[in-house]
Amino acid sequence: MPVPQIITPELVPEAHHVALDTTFRGIEHPLSAADAPVHQYRGIKYATVPARFRPSKLVTSYPHYVDATKYGPICPQVKNMKSFEETIFGLSDEDLPKQVPKQNEFECLNLNITCPAGLNAQSHLPVMVWVHGGGDRGCGSNWVYDGGALVRKSILLGKPVMLVTFNFRLGLFGFAAGPQLREDNQSAGEEGVGNYGLRDQRKLLEWLHSYITDFGGDPHNITLFGESTGAADIIYHLLSAANETRPLFHRAIVQSAVIDYNLPDLASAGWQLSRLMSTLHVSTLDQLRLLDADQLVKFGQTLRVVDDGVFLRHGWKDSFVPETAHSRSHSNPHHGTDQRQHHYLSVPKINGHGLRSHSHVRSPSRRPSPAPSNASVSIRLPSHLQPLIIGDCASDSLLWSTPISYWTSAAVTRRLKAICYSLSKAAGLLHAYDISSSTPDSEISEHVLELVNDARVAWPTESFANNARVVRGGKGVWRYVFDQEGPIRPIPHHAVDLMYLFDNVSLPDSNSMRGSTVSGTISSSMMSLAGSTPEHDDMWPERFFNFDDEIDDGSTKEVKYSSEHSILAADEGMEIDEDTLLGRDFSAGWAIPMVDEYSYSRVRDTIQERWLSFAHGEAPWNEDKVFVFGPEGECGERTKWIFDGRRRKNIWKDVLEPLGMQLVQKVGAELSRGPPV
Repeated sequence: MPVPQIITPELVPEAHHVALDTTFRGIEHPLSAADAPVHQYRGIKYATVPARFRPSKLVTSYPHYVDATKYGPICPQVKNMKSFEETIFGLSDEDLPKQVPKQNEFECLNLNITCPAGLNAQSHLPVMVWVHGGGDRGCGSNWVYDGGALVRKSILLGKPVMLVTFNFRLGLFGFAAGPQLREDNQSAGEEGVGNYGLRDQRKLLEWLHSYITDFGGDPHNITLFGESTGAADIIYHLLSAANETRPLFHRAIVQSAVIDYNLPDLASAGWQLSRLMSTLHVSTLDQLRLLDADQLVKFGQTLRVVDDGVFLRHGWKDSFVPETAHSRSHSNPHHGTDQRQHHYLSVPKINGHGLRSHSHVRSPSRRPSPAPSNASVSIRLPSHLQPLIIGDCASDSLLWSTPISYWTSAAVTRRLKAICYSLSKAAGLLHAYDISSSTPDSEISEHVLELVNDARVAWPTESFANNARVVRGGKGVWRYVFDQEGPIRPIPHHAVDLMYLFDNVSLPDSNSMRGSTVSGTISSSMMSLAGSTPEHDDMWPERFFNFDDEIDDGSTKEVKYSSEHSILAADEGMEIDEDTLLGRDFSAGWAIPMVDEYSYSRVRDTIQERWLSFAHGEAPWNEDKVFVFGPEGECGERTKWIFDGRRRKNIWKDVLEPLGMQLVQKVGAELSRGPPV
């Protein structure tokens, strides 16, 4: 009689969920090791979509056995486009794990859990929830966001966390709105309209509060963190009406948020939806719902959050008004919060170098950083004023470098005057950013990139951070700047911080550079992170950021690097091949990577340690200081005047503040699209 095969829990991780009467079978993560075992559960449904353009419903029951070894479907989006990683990181197709996810509008609400092995309902680990960016593209299952390296680092540092990534509705499916849809939703008993993607995100948080305990997570210790439009979504959650009455997360990390202050109201969103329906030759919502999803994906590029009068709290725009531009009657952080719960943030008294590992923790192969003293104080904040880390990259406007490269000096000057409706207002911007009709066309892109960078990311980030600090009574907000060059493209471009934080991107000469590091990742592991092995090509090469700067037409541009302002400018002129454009032409002196083993590991270890400490309720650094990441591996607390020198703060105060956030954001949005066709 044959002996039955025994599958050990170590080889096939299982989470027995008592509350759901369900067993979830996951995988042992490819980076799992004896000193830091890591498990992963993939594709778990957290909500269902009852119908197109309707709010999602929480999943509350499962089969007795759930296969959680494969990623779930993602929201429908445009296919066969260049990947975000290739466009921004400077990676080619052969450098990337090939992932080809299924797309399903009604089955795309699923999550992935990466966690230390051996957890149970009494583990109560902090839960870090990643909100991916990408506008109308992207997914939480992308290999770049895989939590294996970060969770492994958390174990080795003695600060274990559980990391959750997830998918939500995007584009037209996630953000269509209008009076017609509002009436339709009201007839189904729903309040509000649009923002279905944001409401999916909140539904994910509801699921975590109900069910994450049996996986070993703490529903009362959830940190939201995200980048780009995902970071902007976190800001909208912070400013939501629901967050004031029923907060579902406990701290937030906002990385390079692409903030839209000029949200459309219901009438504007409805006009846009009506135009779409006319284009598609449909006249009713029922007809629109019957169209195949593939017919709709290309129409969601300009659709994001709508101010429907329900989701965002009254007066939410005050959170972006510069501190000197208005008085705050609500500056008392405890006003009207007698009935609320409060957060307690344990704040170590930090010396000049910040946190360091506890003595019993295994240390990576790097120079150790100092440790906090055991003494701490408690900051008492209302629960809807979550502690916040917020910052940006020096060259976030790289997102829009290609459309900006088509501007001429004369065209920019004319457009600025038209947008401002005032010669005096336009003159201030033109002078501050050294733009004029006489500026050489070969140089104008660099100046426009600086203006767009300030208008769309840097200045709104600073304004929101300042307001958040005021309403929190001067406590609970930590500011950083990420000026570290990319390991592949030598510039602090948008999303470069993700390469260091998640530590999943294969670097040049990575075998020799990273073989001795604690959380280094090798190419074979990257294939496993994607959910397959090298011989399986049925994975997904999906470009997931809503970048306007694609290079699909074979055109070539001259790329310049400004060390003064750390801005990448793509200018018309000298023809070069795409490898040079993406920073892979190492024959050009400026394109040689400046990131060596020491600077990469130092920045990686520092950002991981600070984020993990924050998730554990510790102060990541002295909140009276600004933390800097880079350039050239520099990390540490710096005084505010250092920040003033690294960003164009004088221009923000003297030029942008008098114009106001509404006009400045309009300028940034229009210039980032490039000149009219």
